[in-house]
Amino acid sequence: MEKRAILAAVLAAALLILWQTLFAPAPPPPPPAQPPAESKPVPSPPPPVPVPPRKVERSPAPQRLVAVEGPLFRGTVGSDGGKLHEWVLRYRGDKPMVALGALGPRGLVLQRPGVEAGSVAFTAKEERLRLGPDRPRGEISLTGQDDYGLHVSETLRFHAQDFQIEVAIRLENRQAVAQTVEVLLPWTTQKKWPEGEKEGFLGQRPLRVIRLTGGQVHREELDKVADLTVEGTWVGLESDWYIAALIPRTPGFRVATFKGAQETIEIALKASPPPPLAPGQLWEGRALLYVGPKEYDRLKALGVGLEAAVDFGGFPMPRAYGGLPMEWFAVPILWLMNFFHRYIPNYGIAIILMTVITKILFYPLTLKSMKSMKAMQALGPQVNALRAKHQKDPQRLQRETMELYRKHKVNPMGGCLPMLVQIPIFYALYLVFSLSVELQNAAFLCFATLFGTQLWICDLAQHDPTYVLPILMGLSMFVQQKMTPVMGDPRQAKIMLMMPVIFTFMFLNLPSGLVLYWTVSNVLQILQQHWMDRRVRSAKSS
Repeated sequence: MEKRAILAAVLAAALLILWQTLFAPAPPPPPPAQPPAESKPVPSPPPPVPVPPRKVERSPAPQRLVAVEGPLFRGTVGSDGGKLHEWVLRYRGDKPMVALGALGPRGLVLQRPGVEAGSVAFTAKEERLRLGPDRPRGEISLTGQDDYGLHVSETLRFHAQDFQIEVAIRLENRQAVAQTVEVLLPWTTQKKWPEGEKEGFLGQRPLRVIRLTGGQVHREELDKVADLTVEGTWVGLESDWYIAALIPRTPGFRVATFKGAQETIEIALKASPPPPLAPGQLWEGRALLYVGPKEYDRLKALGVGLEAAVDFGGFPMPRAYGGLPMEWFAVPILWLMNFFHRYIPNYGIAIILMTVITKILFYPLTLKSMKSMKAMQALGPQVNALRAKHQKDPQRLQRETMELYRKHKVNPMGGCLPMLVQIPIFYALYLVFSLSVELQNAAFLCFATLFGTQLWICDLAQHDPTYVLPILMGLSMFVQQKMTPVMGDPRQAKIMLMMPVIFTFMFLNLPSGLVLYWTVSNVLQILQQHWMDRRVRSAKSS
């Protein structure tokens, strides 16, 4: 079999060679020569299109919460962008500044063109951070990657004796392509809170957006906030007593306000323009977050003008003179009140001491006023005689009356001068007692609570729920009015006796601290008047 196979293969090969030699067609002739064509430049290849970073598909990391606690606060930091899930001030009771779903931060948010913004999923080394006298500062370090492989780290540094949080952000592009990303640190609130939903404490709900841009403070009610991104010193959400403020600490951050989804308002620090990161490039930014009470000295210590959030306003003046900045009066009064409270831990007693100091300072004016009123009282019969004589000639009555005052060297305005001078002081006191968060929950004489009513003055920032203090103020004002020398028409004196009743109703719902000041001031005025009357009687008897 093998021989036959070999023989068949040899015959087949010989037959194939013979066929190609005798019967195969001749090859075609070569084509005619062509003249050389003009050389054309070879087109260059198109530039490479930047390859966008590819989204990394990965399973979501489990949520992790890190507890942080200090003498002035307690909080919880989440691994979702370093978001504050809880921030409770230990300030005259527990005061939650974060209400999930209604008020609070969104954490570190990275925004890419055409992609929905999202917070970074971090991992945290710490499980708990506790601050105190032995550890005045501490930090929480968070690291992670976004969905496109951008390496992100965030450090939150806390202070035991303050309400500020230092934020340090670091982005590193470890991919082979360039990346452009927008960095946001937002804080959100509802534009309108649900009807019937109570605040966790007085001042928890923000009322306005406030920002310092171009050296000017701008305030907008929540329903008037527009989308805005500008260079600024800080931006915040404020009530009358508390604020959540975002403060840039490095160039590149701008302050922004947004109308969010579902009737929400957002403020944010925004890295604008977005930092383009080449492969291997870094970007770093720092910011400060203050979430706490609007204590004037504490805000001023930050050194960024945040104390302007305490709005003392101005005293209305004639247009030609402009407004009188009430900060000139209110800040010294606030300083004096806190100075007394430093040594006597009762703001009610501090207000009484302030009232005594005020009376001492204004005593020369008060003495001059009383002497003027006594002199006018002595001229009362002559003034009444002129009034009866010239009742049909008002102009002549005025001339004769003024001539009588000049003759006896009596200034008819002398009795009003101390009152006019004290009006800005009184208004400044009203602002201090109304806006000073230091007086919130500050008790003066707080004995107990009966049927839900506090007895007696348990919060100097609120009105007296028993209305005893305003009534005492009205009685003291009535006694003072009765002791005041009667000037001019007796009918006007009867009308003036109605003033205590009017003032009592006006003071019913004013802060107890202000009513306490006015009551003590009236009592001191009564004592001054009694002492002066006694001196006059002693001089006459001698």
